[in-house]
Amino acid sequence: MKKLKQNQYFGIILLLVMLVAFWAIFKLLAPATFGSPDKLATYMKSALIYAVGGCGLYFICVMGPFDMSVGANIVLSSIIACNASVRFGYLGLIIAPILCGTLIGLINGLVYIKLHISSLIVTVALSLIYEALSVYATNGKNVILDIGFRAFGDYPANLILAVFAYLLCAFILKYTKVGTYTYAIGSNEVIAKNMGVNVPKYKVVAFTLAGLFFGLQAILTISFGTSMTSASNLSSMSRNFTPLMGTFFGLAFKKYGHPVIAIVIGEMIIQLMFNGFVALGAPTTIQNVVTGAALLLIVALTTKPVKGAVVK
Repeated sequence: MKKLKQNQYFGIILLLVMLVAFWAIFKLLAPATFGSPDKLATYMKSALIYAVGGCGLYFICVMGPFDMSVGANIVLSSIIACNASVRFGYLGLIIAPILCGTLIGLINGLVYIKLHISSLIVTVALSLIYEALSVYATNGKNVILDIGFRAFGDYPANLILAVFAYLLCAFILKYTKVGTYTYAIGSNEVIAKNMGVNVPKYKVVAFTLAGLFFGLQAILTISFGTSMTSASNLSSMSRNFTPLMGTFFGLAFKKYGHPVIAIVIGEMIIQLMFNGFVALGAPTTIQNVVTGAALLLIVALTTKPVKGAVVK
């Protein structure tokens, strides 16, 4: 067992066992309303979307900060994607939210670095601005994506875009200087700085990369949901936590070397839990209970980071 735990694939195996176990439990409890192939395909659509955002958040959270503007970013980027698709078709649907999300990420990073205050305070305050822009962009009305531009809301286009995002995240983390420095800063920021790493620069890069992934998530979100309503009074904040749970799965299992896979499987587990309770007849608000409990559990698993790791 000790040798098995040291295997780099142990974390993935454990997550897959958890995934199958949750499916089996809810299937036994609600055989008629849970877990059919069609329903599983729908659950996985949501998991694919949230996992893209979870990959983006990973760049930030592995360093220590948080981004609480994820929901506001996705709302505004989705609205811009919808509006751009009217004028430029699929080109606008793809490029506009990526540019919007990346720009928001860059702004978040620059403001966080320049003001030298908590990332939570910075991103919550900026969320109010992004929400105001979403209201301005829609005049407070609901925007609907034209039926001719909804390919990314279903298989295989959504799967292709999501897998592209996962592979991009994995490549950056494993094969680029950005990934190396991201882990170095997260391991010990002081040592990384003494080694010559430009910590402020790479924190801005992390926020910018996160914004890019939120733009990709926005494409999937508006295509799957087909409509988006502007947000105000931090109502977009509820969109933050499901991607964040996937990120925490990645943090908890990153010691096995496959954080992106952990994020994806983690989001699948969360979706099974959400829909399992709904299938049992529990009110939809049970999702908030599951979200809170899962966050507490996963955070408890990630509160003992390894300090001072050597980065080669």
